[in-house]
Amino acid sequence: MDISVIVPLYNEEESLPELHAWIKRVMDANGFSYEIIFVNDGSTDGSWKVIESLSKDNKEVKGIKFRRNYGKSPALFCGFERAEGDVVITMDADLQDSPDEIPELYRMITVDGYDLVSGWKQKRYDPLSKTIPTKLFNATARAVSGIHNLHDFNCGLKAYRKEVIKNIEVYGEMHRYIPYLAKNAGFSKIGEKVVHHQARKYGKTKFGLNRFVNGYLDLLTLWFLSKFGIKPMHIFGFLGSIMFILGFIAVAIIGVNKLYDLYAGNPYRLITDSPYFYLALTTMIIGTQLFLAGFIGELIARNAPERNKYQIEKEL
Repeated sequence: MDISVIVPLYNEEESLPELHAWIKRVMDANGFSYEIIFVNDGSTDGSWKVIESLSKDNKEVKGIKFRRNYGKSPALFCGFERAEGDVVITMDADLQDSPDEIPELYRMITVDGYDLVSGWKQKRYDPLSKTIPTKLFNATARAVSGIHNLHDFNCGLKAYRKEVIKNIEVYGEMHRYIPYLAKNAGFSKIGEKVVHHQARKYGKTKFGLNRFVNGYLDLLTLWFLSKFGIKPMHIFGFLGSIMFILGFIAVAIIGVNKLYDLYAGNPYRLITDSPYFYLALTTMIIGTQLFLAGFIGELIARNAPERNKYQIEKEL
């Protein structure tokens, strides 16, 4: 099979027949063998009935229905598990992503040799309340991930080699960082294509400012796991050691100062009367706790089942 198209959706019953007809028209015109996997993420409207109707009349249409709303990442994860095409295309169900982009995305994967191609909605039809946070988010994601050639990490229209989606795990709300997940899995040939963005035709946007905040937290989590996920002692042990040493030096300085005053006959006060003593002691305690956190993290990492899971590209 040439292409699997995965469409996660939530309350998009009006757009589904039009989207299916558009995808089918493009696929038939280019002679692709394909499947369309609609993942119904706990919709409360008639989306699933539409999917059932489309599946009944079209053998290429498949559907997955969640019992409740889990989010886009779980929807993509289940779609990736079921996908059988050599190239996997993901797109949103709101008709803002154009299926006319599929042939070129397919060519970039199969001919140009990209592992992943992400769409870039260079001209958007979204309100400023969405476009401005998106620009800030993408700038931060480029800096943290090191993937400097991508302008739109969160674009729903993407193309993947099958090997990519079978070797990454999309969870939580990590769908925003699939290129970063792919890079961490060893798939470094990541490209971008300017794609046409259309104004929403039906329904309303699911975007909220909470996603902007959560996106940054997820990015920090992914960065930390990619850097220190299998070597937590390198960060916790280092910070803990630095804090303990600084605290110890501070306590030593306080003690030496008192001994000097005693020797010189100067007025002095008890070490415990100095606030700096308690600050130094607290620093030593926090340093010890951080070091122990790193040690416990190492024990957990040592017993993790995927500790020796490596991406092997070829064997002879």
